[in-house]
Amino acid sequence: MPLVAHSDLPTFARLREQGQQVLPLNRALGQDIRELHIGLLNMMPDAALAATEQQFIRMVGACNQIAQFYVYPFSLPELSRNEQGKEHIRKYYSSFEELQESGLDALIITGANVTQPSLDQERFWEPLIEVVKWASANVASTLCSCLATHALLKHFYNIERKPLPDKKWGVYSHRVHHPSHPLIRGINTRFDAPHSRWNAITRAHCAQAGLVVLAESPEAGVHLAVDADLFSHVFFQGHPEYDGNSLLKEYKREVLRFLGGELEEAPPFPENYFSSVACDIADKFLSKALQARQRGQAMPEFPETELTALVDNTWGDTGKAIINNWLGLVYQLTSLDRRKRFMNGVDEDDPLGLRSQIKAEQ
Repeated sequence: MPLVAHSDLPTFARLREQGQQVLPLNRALGQDIRELHIGLLNMMPDAALAATEQQFIRMVGACNQIAQFYVYPFSLPELSRNEQGKEHIRKYYSSFEELQESGLDALIITGANVTQPSLDQERFWEPLIEVVKWASANVASTLCSCLATHALLKHFYNIERKPLPDKKWGVYSHRVHHPSHPLIRGINTRFDAPHSRWNAITRAHCAQAGLVVLAESPEAGVHLAVDADLFSHVFFQGHPEYDGNSLLKEYKREVLRFLGGELEEAPPFPENYFSSVACDIADKFLSKALQARQRGQAMPEFPETELTALVDNTWGDTGKAIINNWLGLVYQLTSLDRRKRFMNGVDEDDPLGLRSQIKAEQ
């Protein structure tokens, strides 16, 4: 069922142009269809703010549950923004206070850039935890991406993420555990997913916290896990929301930072992402750019268009399927009448019977 364009957020128009069904608010209000209201705490830096917003809203809009989806992006004032980013948030985003008053069915929290040695030293830490505490008591489920996963494991379980010797970025193959779990039901038993991070939450960390790991990679580690009640918090360490060219754009930013003198070494290629032809094109560009810099000449243009045609999205369908399953569980849980569950003898701590399914597999 469709997204509802309940504001002038430009993402709604862009998604409609891309062929996604987006319902005008006046039409949505005239239909007798269940609504789901999803908050999107977008903590990404300005360069990725709109792209991340569009990626997650598109995934929600691809859901086939019988509902209308209202997505409300919001951010934290403590995050550093340029004037353009501040204006975008001012014009199109909700405030956390508004969403507390109106209520949400579920919440998505994105990653963020960090500058401090420990997450609890970041300026956004206390406001983030305020949102997390509110969501734990007021929404059916919170879905976390990358750094948000690291932050919640630190908050709830006092688990410190593990610094990696090198950046883990690229596209990696994953295998599913507990395939009958409703969150991953119907997806491929092996699938690709992108990662991009300098730190990791390991399987040992998950075991320490009592998390259930649903998908992981021999190369990249844990990709998807859920907490002890198997639904309240969904933890992604990878990025199922990424566009096919997201890693390319990240590589471009890193190369330009190197050429601009911000980095001492040129970045490596994202693993398992560029073909040999793409690697050759990127190498030739870097060689020409270094020669131009040495000679004091104008830099050649980064071959983004050429490289975009050579990269593949091998994870999008799986990511959409998992988000579809997640929203289906939100739909079920928010549809259940508490008294009926009690009268039918359903476990109030496990209303969808997820724990019993995992125990049966074990």
